[in-house]
Amino acid sequence: MSISSVLVAASCIALYTAHQTLTRLHPVSVNLPTLRLKETFVEREAMEVDVVIVGAGPAGLSTACRLAQASQENGQELSIVVVEKGSEVGAHLLSGAVFEAKALTELFPNWKEDGAPLNTPVTRDDIFYLTGAEKGIKVPNLFVPKTMHNEGNYIVSIGNVCRWLAEQAEALGVEIYPMTPATEVLFNDDGSVKGIATGDFGIDKEGKHKDSYTPGMELHAKYTVFSEGCRGQLGKQLIQKFKLDADADPQHYGIGIKELWDIDPALHEPGLVVHTAGWPLSESSSAGGGFLYHIENNQVALGLITDLSYSNPHVSPFDEMQRWKTNPNIKKYLEGGKRVSYGARALVKGGLQSLPKMTLPGAILVGDNAGTLNFAKIKGNHTAMKSGMLAAEVIAKAIADGRQNDELTEYKDAFEKSWVYEELHTQRNFGPAQHKFGNLIGSAFAFIDLNIMNGKLPFTLRDLTPDHETLKPASESKKIEYPRPDGKITFNKLDSVFLSNTSHEADQPVHLKLTDPNIPLDINLPKWDEPAQRYCPAGVYEVVAEDDGSKRFQINAENCVHCKTCDIKDPSQNITWVAPEGGGGPNYPNM
Repeated sequence: MSISSVLVAASCIALYTAHQTLTRLHPVSVNLPTLRLKETFVEREAMEVDVVIVGAGPAGLSTACRLAQASQENGQELSIVVVEKGSEVGAHLLSGAVFEAKALTELFPNWKEDGAPLNTPVTRDDIFYLTGAEKGIKVPNLFVPKTMHNEGNYIVSIGNVCRWLAEQAEALGVEIYPMTPATEVLFNDDGSVKGIATGDFGIDKEGKHKDSYTPGMELHAKYTVFSEGCRGQLGKQLIQKFKLDADADPQHYGIGIKELWDIDPALHEPGLVVHTAGWPLSESSSAGGGFLYHIENNQVALGLITDLSYSNPHVSPFDEMQRWKTNPNIKKYLEGGKRVSYGARALVKGGLQSLPKMTLPGAILVGDNAGTLNFAKIKGNHTAMKSGMLAAEVIAKAIADGRQNDELTEYKDAFEKSWVYEELHTQRNFGPAQHKFGNLIGSAFAFIDLNIMNGKLPFTLRDLTPDHETLKPASESKKIEYPRPDGKITFNKLDSVFLSNTSHEADQPVHLKLTDPNIPLDINLPKWDEPAQRYCPAGVYEVVAEDDGSKRFQINAENCVHCKTCDIKDPSQNITWVAPEGGGGPNYPNM
């Protein structure tokens, strides 16, 4: 049986089951201790390929395209397979996004002629420091860190960019399989990575096989590339198993909550980029900032990034974003408009100091799976793409030399000689400065560091506290009373999740795993008022009061938009996000 027939069959089953139950905010109470897969051995189909790439985002697709190009240049015939957990390429992709085309131009010099969807060049940058609910100060361009200037960049939907990249990859001979989550890393006897196994279909919530059961399959490769994005399930496992972060600072994260609006054409300025700092996050001494980008078709993409180093457990990033929209500098564009899409995704922002070792025997981590985002620019797509292109060139040469499943140690040298490393090194102090000094003073520091010293200060700031360790006890933190949504500018979580087109098969094991099901009520609730109720932007976690006065921790897994925030911010590190059945999750049209 061919790889195509096996994976296509699995994808068809996933598509059928995903449409059986739309996750329209239907709370499912689960008895977590019973979630154990039935121990029934089913032999999995195994296929041999040259390279398997996990994740069809900008890093993975750029790896695939450059690898296919290099193989053709070298007269090789390589079998390259990309597996993607979303229902289609782009379904799970969410980014701002102001896009720097440097890596794309290297990969496809004729991208304009070939129809890449970079349709809106940036025409102007406006930056505000919001001093309160009704006020804001526009920052003169002279005092803006130069990394925030976007001349020559484009406002894009990264989902649409990656759909276009997927078309280019397939034209080069790459095979791409959506609805095919990689759920297990496979190892050779010598400990090197052998490949991946894809997830099973047709397992009910009790762990038993349904009539639709189909086992996953194994993909064995000479080299495996992990490009799952921020807090990737398998990348996280590999970092821990091989201690790839032993010499790095803790990784740091934010959660980006984004909406897409149709607005009054009279208020639309194609190419206008607006960024904000300060209110409302400043009220809880939290870091982060907002963005509003005028894209084509009288639409704006807007959102708020909340740094997950926040300390007040009462903070709700979703509600902070709703409040942020009411400031006149943002609201003036939305009045009379209509919200058409919603989504959320964690982003990796630790920078150079937090980069783990990116290679291990038989495999390599690229893009945000490793942490290549440049937070000083609030951009990571171009660096993710370049990291994948570098990996492709190293892999192509290794295979041409007859190597396989060894460690591609030469990648480190290639990466450190690239413009990605130079960019991350120059801007290495931006994130730690924001953590140490806050947005206002941190931005002033960034101005001196980047605009005056050009990133050549003789020291490197560090932030050694992981984000999950920053919460103060709820009893020591100010409660935050968020206003009720008005249904015009501000909205609730459940109505928002509806606009993410999130869908999961209801009868499957919960994909949000608790190491200890007692921790939410026994530890997290009394100490931090169980912050999962608030940091989740999709209403997945609830503490429910029973009629007898007892409490129950409820997981509404069908609402999950796969942002990974719970996996990152849970103060007890008790929640592990794993991939559900293929095709499950959000279905973003052009986020």
